[in-house]
Amino acid sequence: MTTSTAAALALGLYLAGPITAFCVRTWLHRLRTGSSGFRGLTGAPGSAEWWGGILFAAALVLGTAGPLFALTGVTPPWALPAGTHWVGLVVTVAGLLGVLAAQSGMGTSWRIGVDATERTELVTSGAFAFVRNPVFTAMLAALAGMVLLAPTPVSAAAPLVLLAAVELQVRRVEEPYLLRTYGDIYARYAARVGRFLPGIGRLKSSRRDESRA
Repeated sequence: MTTSTAAALALGLYLAGPITAFCVRTWLHRLRTGSSGFRGLTGAPGSAEWWGGILFAAALVLGTAGPLFALTGVTPPWALPAGTHWVGLVVTVAGLLGVLAAQSGMGTSWRIGVDATERTELVTSGAFAFVRNPVFTAMLAALAGMVLLAPTPVSAAAPLVLLAAVELQVRRVEEPYLLRTYGDIYARYAARVGRFLPGIGRLKSSRRDESRA
């Protein structure tokens, strides 16, 4: 696979991913529930929650710019061992499919953002039985694959910025909300299931107590 072909594939897959995962998913969710599932950004400007949203948007922009710059020659790709592009293609496709599968597994509980007054069904089965945030895990995997398809500094920055964004979103917004809303049910679930990887980032009971302080 040539460098230009790999960059073109990365760009095409990246553009198809958000369109399917966000636009199409939102449309299907509205047909099914009457709601878009979009709850928007939370937090005052400058807060951790606000920065999480800004960094998430920045990661999306970097994810587009990386392969685009590689394709146009603005940022020449790094030289990588033969076959790396194919590994990147497999990881990217697997990550994108993982996003769609995890979103589907959420059913009517799927949301973008958090409404503190809302209570939906807590999903703990399927991919959620292994990690608490499989959508984010799959997104990070897809962006990591993009780095191998279009290996530039811009591409490499995208998963790092996304990781910072989801860490803020999950730790400062979603977990406190889930602990307040579901109490012991979520506390027990989070104590046995990792945050982004199996067994890693499990919550201790003290975290629940802190969230109620």
